[in-house]
Amino acid sequence: MVSRVRVWLNRTYAENVFFMDQLRRNPSDRAVEIHATHGDPDSPVLAAADTAELEPENLSPAGYVEYALDQCARRGIDVFVPRLHQSAIVAHRAEFEAAGTAVLAPPPEAVAVFHDKVIAYEAVQAIGVPVPPWYRVRSADELVAAVEELESGGHKACFKPASGAGGVGFRVITRTPFSLTQLSGFPSPYVPLDLVLEALRQAEEPVDWLVMPRLEQPEVSVDCLTGPDNRVRLAVGRTKNGRRRGFTLHEQWLDPARRIAEGFGLHYLSNIQFRMFGDRPVLMDVNTRPAGGLHQLSLCGVNAPWAAVRLALGEDPGEVVPPFLGQDYTVVSGPRPLRPVSLPHQRPETTDPLPAVPAPPSAEPADSVASAAQALPL
Repeated sequence: MVSRVRVWLNRTYAENVFFMDQLRRNPSDRAVEIHATHGDPDSPVLAAADTAELEPENLSPAGYVEYALDQCARRGIDVFVPRLHQSAIVAHRAEFEAAGTAVLAPPPEAVAVFHDKVIAYEAVQAIGVPVPPWYRVRSADELVAAVEELESGGHKACFKPASGAGGVGFRVITRTPFSLTQLSGFPSPYVPLDLVLEALRQAEEPVDWLVMPRLEQPEVSVDCLTGPDNRVRLAVGRTKNGRRRGFTLHEQWLDPARRIAEGFGLHYLSNIQFRMFGDRPVLMDVNTRPAGGLHQLSLCGVNAPWAAVRLALGEDPGEVVPPFLGQDYTVVSGPRPLRPVSLPHQRPETTDPLPAVPAPPSAEPADSVASAAQALPL
C-alpha cells in the first residue's frame, strides 16, 4: 500500500488554493494531505487545507526556521513548499532532510542571486541572457539622472524595489503635473516625477530602487521544473497581453528560461518572466518559487505541482511535455469558502501548539470571496 504524502505550504498566495486542488487530484491517484499556515486567519488557503495553523507573529528568520522544523516534526511533513523566509529555510535544508522533510525550493546560492534584482541582472547578462537597461537608484539626484537618460532614448521610465515580489512598489514616472485627472477613475501606477523627488528628499533613509524603461507586452512567464541535477523537466510559457492570456512553446522565450534555470540551479519550481524591449525579449524578473498562476498549466493537460512533489520525493517524473496547448483565456475572481470562525491569534511567546484545524466540509456556504484565476485542475 502506498502511503499518503503530507505537504505543507507556508504563508502562500490565495491563488494557491488551486495548487492544493491539483495535488489532491494528481494523476497517480496518490493520497495527499495538505497542511497550511498563514498570518491571516481569513486566508482561503487555511480553509482549503486539511489541517491549518495561524503562524506566530514577528519571528526573526532564525526563529521562523525553528518554528518550521517543529511544524515538520509534529505534522510528519514529507514535502515543504516555503514562500515566507525562503532564504533562511533553504540554508537549513540538511536539518529538514534529517527530520524526513524535502524542501521544495532551490539551493541557497540560487535564492541569493535572485533576491536582489541588480545582482540577478548582472548574473544573467554574464551567461548571455538579454536584460533591459537599468540603473540602481538611492537618492533624488540619482533618480533624475536615470530618468533623463532613459527619456533621452525615447523611453518611459519606471521603478521598483531592488528586492521584492508580486509587482509591489512598481510605478511609472510621468512629467504630467498632479491634478484631478489622477483622482478620477481607478488608481494608476503613474506618479509625477516632482512628487517622487519631493518624497525622496524628505525621506529619512535612502531608497533602493531599480529604474528601467517600461517594457512592452506581451509578457511571458515561463514556468520551469528543474531537478537537483540541474536538468529542466518542464518549461511552458504563459503569455499575457492585456486581458488575453495563452500559452507558448516558442524557443525565444523557453531557451533563455532554460539557460537561467539550469545555469543557476533553480531546482524544483521557478517562474522566469520576460517582456519586450524594442523587438527582442528581455528578462524582467525571476521568482525562485511556484508562480501564483502555475495552476493555469492545467489547461494544457499538465499537473506541475504534482510533478514537482514527485521530484522532491526522489520519484523522477521524466520530461513533462504538454500534450496540447490550451486555448486563449482570461482570469476572473470567484468565491472560495473561509473558515466559519477565524483562527485565534498565536503570540510569538506561545509554546503550546495550536490544535489541528480541519478544513470545513465542502457543503458549507462561502463566507467571502478570494480573488483567484479559474482553471481546470487536474
